[in-house]
Amino acid sequence: MFKKLLLATALTSTLFGATAQADSTPLLNASYDVARELFTEINPKFIAHWKATTGEDIKIDQSFAGTSKQAQDIIQGKKVDTVTFNQVTDVDILAKRRLLNADWSTEFPNNSSPYYSTIGFLVREGNPKNIQSWDDLVRDDVKVVFPNPKTSGNARYTYLAAWLFANEKFNGDEAKIKKFVGKLLHNVENFPTGGRGATVAFAQNGQGDALLTFESEVINIAKHPDFAAGNFQPVIPPLSVLAEFPVAIVDKVVDQKGTRKQATEFLNFQYTQDVQQLLTTFNLRVHHPEVVKATEAQFAKVKLVNPTEVLGSWDEITAKHFGSNGVLDQLLAQSPN
Repeated sequence: MFKKLLLATALTSTLFGATAQADSTPLLNASYDVARELFTEINPKFIAHWKATTGEDIKIDQSFAGTSKQAQDIIQGKKVDTVTFNQVTDVDILAKRRLLNADWSTEFPNNSSPYYSTIGFLVREGNPKNIQSWDDLVRDDVKVVFPNPKTSGNARYTYLAAWLFANEKFNGDEAKIKKFVGKLLHNVENFPTGGRGATVAFAQNGQGDALLTFESEVINIAKHPDFAAGNFQPVIPPLSVLAEFPVAIVDKVVDQKGTRKQATEFLNFQYTQDVQQLLTTFNLRVHHPEVVKATEAQFAKVKLVNPTEVLGSWDEITAKHFGSNGVLDQLLAQSPN
């Protein structure tokens, strides 16, 4: 049950094995914090697919945490075959450590991103604070919950979405943008390390007036029967960030383990029509043309802004905003005004 999974997430990472033969080939996939239910569905499908196409058994172990935490664990020696992250920079850091190829984003379609999303808001029944867009989140009477951008790719997208909104609102005036984003940061009531912790804080612990997280998570919580008593509702702002979900093979590990073939097929499998359709049931936006057409009415019309088209490369964005004493640190250190 979704609720039980939520209650278990005091741990930053959890591992579970898909049912398989004890002597089957092990594959470890590391993913972002709120992807538990998604890969609970994908992994058994892939196990069946692999058996049907090769006659071989395969075992998939799964790790979940904020993607920056996952990347650091891999750098420190965690033997992960594949990553299915929610932040490009957390894959790039692995490439810089030569754990995977520098051109990883060209190895699979759509910049190695089988699906994408954006940042939305989850509010309480009746939307008592009338929260409709980013402007409402910087009001004095509004408190928000989202993960810590230092540990969560989810939260970095939230930060960037707010920055991109303010960039358009203030025509690139950086002083005004910083003031806007700083006010939002100081309206945060809880900064958990990952997206699922933020969901628990808002939905179960009653913190904040709005949860800021991926559109998919916002809609899933609002519709899920385990949260029916909470009567939450999604709000998708008219402008938000393009949030790609990159995948990659950890080359150093698969070459050591001899699992390159399995890892490659596991990631290719996420582009198949069957899995792309499955992804939309989790309210994730996909690329498969037939699935896109069939699910067009499912998603809100949003102006999605690609951060790299406005703020420079991911390396530049990371250095300026998320590095030591970057803009994020500076804004968090400021007194609220």
